[in-house]
Amino acid sequence: MSTDDTAVPLPGGTWSLGDLTVTRFGYGAMQLAGPGVMGPPADRDGALAVLREAVDLGITHIDTSGAYGPRVTNELIREALHPYPESLHIVTKVGAHRDEQGGWPPARRPEDLRRAVHEDLETLGVDRLDLVNLRLGDARGTQPGSPAEAFGTLVELQQQGLIRHLGVSNATADQVAEALAIAPVACVQNMYNLAHRHDDALIDDLAGKGIAYVPFFPLGGFSPLQSSALSAVASRLGTTPMSVALAWLLRRSPNVLLIPGTSSVAHLVENVAGAGVPLSRDDLAELDGIGSGSGAAG
Repeated sequence: MSTDDTAVPLPGGTWSLGDLTVTRFGYGAMQLAGPGVMGPPADRDGALAVLREAVDLGITHIDTSGAYGPRVTNELIREALHPYPESLHIVTKVGAHRDEQGGWPPARRPEDLRRAVHEDLETLGVDRLDLVNLRLGDARGTQPGSPAEAFGTLVELQQQGLIRHLGVSNATADQVAEALAIAPVACVQNMYNLAHRHDDALIDDLAGKGIAYVPFFPLGGFSPLQSSALSAVASRLGTTPMSVALAWLLRRSPNVLLIPGTSSVAHLVENVAGAGVPLSRDDLAELDGIGSGSGAAG
């Protein structure tokens, strides 16, 4: 684990995912697909421009999944950025596929996971995936159950040289502990934001172990965060509520990595600038009172 607030011109500095150094401010490619994360984007050139701008800004952590589109975001990433800069690291996720209704049914049988990893390798145009997250739970949130068989399958693929590092997503603390007993875990990717703080204890535990925590829906997902306290702090600082929400996440713990998504270059630049908004002790105290301590993952 390491952080360095001066190594890159991005808020938050860097973090080490195993032996991979990434910017704590990353980019999530989910929104580059069409409506409902299905099909191609309405503006393909615009989507490619966002990816190129992310790299130009110094972002070295892009999050994606073969289920987005499906395969759409991975195809866009390859078209926009291949051959990839040595500093760029792409994190993908397996464990769900898409049905004709746009649902996300689980796909965690060994044969499903092997197929997904090989598809990601082919679509992204790489010989080894930097990091693969195993998606547990379902669209309702985390669900009980052992990750052993599915995670063990990814460990086998890692041993074959197809995956560099492993993570888990939409996971309970018990599932994280069980995965850690099987093999090293480089990151945990769960739903978390100012209003949904159910993983507070897990974040602190992972920080002590040098494991990254990557919140998805850092801005509330499909229902943007709304809070009078958040708006009050933003107004006082002369910025937007979403900027304050991102800045708060970077201050929450040094192991928190951000992957806010957008299909707009202007919005991407705004997010990067917003995450660097300075927050005083009084600001942080006011924001800390927002958390509900509960939430559901998507």
